[in-house]
Amino acid sequence: MNPEITVIIPAKDEEESLSELCQWISRVMQKHDLSYEVIFIDDGSTDNTWQEIQKINEVDSHFKGIRFNRNFGKSAALQTGFRAAQGRVVITMDADLQDSPDEIPALYKMIVEDGYHMVSGWKKKRHDPLSKTIPSKFFNYITSMLSGIKLHDFNCGLKAYQIQVVKNIQVYGEMHRYIPVILKWAGYTRITEKVVEHHERKYGSTKFGIERFINGFLDLLSITFVSRFRQKPMHFFGTLGTLSFLVGFLFTLKLFWDKFDALFFSKIPIKRDITEQPTFYIALVAVVIGVQLFVTGFLAEMFAMQSLSRRDYLIIDKVGLGEKLSGEPVGVTYYSHPESRLK
Repeated sequence: MNPEITVIIPAKDEEESLSELCQWISRVMQKHDLSYEVIFIDDGSTDNTWQEIQKINEVDSHFKGIRFNRNFGKSAALQTGFRAAQGRVVITMDADLQDSPDEIPALYKMIVEDGYHMVSGWKKKRHDPLSKTIPSKFFNYITSMLSGIKLHDFNCGLKAYQIQVVKNIQVYGEMHRYIPVILKWAGYTRITEKVVEHHERKYGSTKFGIERFINGFLDLLSITFVSRFRQKPMHFFGTLGTLSFLVGFLFTLKLFWDKFDALFFSKIPIKRDITEQPTFYIALVAVVIGVQLFVTGFLAEMFAMQSLSRRDYLIIDKVGLGEKLSGEPVGVTYYSHPESRLK
């Protein structure tokens, strides 16, 4: 029988916090009599994170693990966890003890009883430095404005989803920051937020630097474009191509009209040929760009008609999970030991 809740926890170099986090989750689940599984995704840790996951699994089979051969990033970890999840409700949270497992029952209730597709945590009171909170507020504001989704904290790791939602989306690159946007454009519009408790980091240090804000802005532009025009790229490139071609065409008409007017109606002859005038080169460039944008649009349409290719992340070990992940594409091979070589 499938569990009621699957908790997915990406972890990179978090060996110190795992034992305490697992005890905390167990207490909460037992107190509320909830069946559950917890899937840790070891995202290329260089410490003893994977060994800790194995030890925890030996004691309690509720806790399972998937290990990447190197660091692929949080989006890859979440996508892999989504494929493996079996619970009715999927909860994601960070491994650093800053997200509170005490929030899980309320998030579960909002999904099951209130029927939301996703509930996003809102760290209204954050225990982070200003260098992290101020840029975060700015990007949350911009994301909310561009996407039309009224959330205060898009990047909060503590979120809850219906199982069918996570089975029908793809998270890639560094798009984990914009999962609510991905859901909206996939048609899952029942999205809300819940104020959650945020704790100070107890062990280790943050794995994110200032570059994440630059990448975050670029990812926002990317997801906005892809979400709007992925299925209809000709609407974007074709519109720009049409405008550019029309500008070039109008400039060309003006050049020929001036030439015609000078030859038959005006008493003042044109001193320069058409090809010697700057307007001619503006018209030529505009027409060429217009044609190129049209061609780009046609090619993009052809690619859009093809099935989306999925990137597979090389998993070198698992614990507590079956031989095949749910929704796993054909052709992925798993090895039981890190020393195993690719065939």
